[in-house]
Amino acid sequence: MKTYKLWLNGAFVRSESGRSYEVRDAQGRFWANVPFASRKDLRDAVQAACKAQPSWAMRTAYNRGQILYRIAEMLETRRAALREELQAVLGSSEQDADAEIDASVDRWVYYAGWSDKYAALLSSVNPVAMPMHNFTVPEPVGVVGVVCPDTAPLASLTSLLAPVLVSGNAVVALLPEAVPTIGLVFAEVLATSDLPAGVVNCLSGHPPELLPHLARHAEVDALNLCGVPEQERATYEQAAAESVTRLHHSPNLNHNEWLTDKAQGLEWIEPFVEFKTVWHPLGW
Repeated sequence: MKTYKLWLNGAFVRSESGRSYEVRDAQGRFWANVPFASRKDLRDAVQAACKAQPSWAMRTAYNRGQILYRIAEMLETRRAALREELQAVLGSSEQDADAEIDASVDRWVYYAGWSDKYAALLSSVNPVAMPMHNFTVPEPVGVVGVVCPDTAPLASLTSLLAPVLVSGNAVVALLPEAVPTIGLVFAEVLATSDLPAGVVNCLSGHPPELLPHLARHAEVDALNLCGVPEQERATYEQAAAESVTRLHHSPNLNHNEWLTDKAQGLEWIEPFVEFKTVWHPLGW
């Protein structure tokens, strides 16, 4: 049987707590024991993301695009393993599993193409009433916490990670409690790509136990509560306000919508960039 581990700082590790919980397949049968991430694991993941993010942001847009494209290539090589997970855990047919994998591969390629284009569309040269140039340019916000939904777990994970990574951010992702093995197998794709250690960290466990600490963590710069039901978000929003963490709620789409263009676009990148305005005197 496969041993699933957390993906933390570029390595597969057991939970610091030693805890695990059972995941069942679509027929209710035992499928796997999965690590139950602790608060210490969460702190380690945030620390790893903080350490990795500056150098990731300093890479050229071209290089980040190359790495995202490499993730797409490696995802294609892991098709059989991911198909098996999707069929077992979700009860997907082979055709439906391949459709979700195809959509995910295409989406990584799509955002790889955005790497050297999004800044041109989000930046501006602003008019001013003095002899100055005024430029506004997008920069990464920093470390982003992402709560993943359990709907279309591979396609939704891709849709939430890729637009955050393409602009130079690092990610701490809380995988859906019911279907975490999809994300942990996807981490094997990241392990064989050229993505630097710590840029993406994937934790399985009980999100209500981990999320309050992620929301109020002083070194988390933005939080995407996509996988949290709307009626449960208020507590985490208040916790995030204490550390002035930027909040965003990507739409929690249905399974088919996650596979379409509704789950991608410039509007998925923009919430995770800061806009810096620079004044420069005119030369004479």
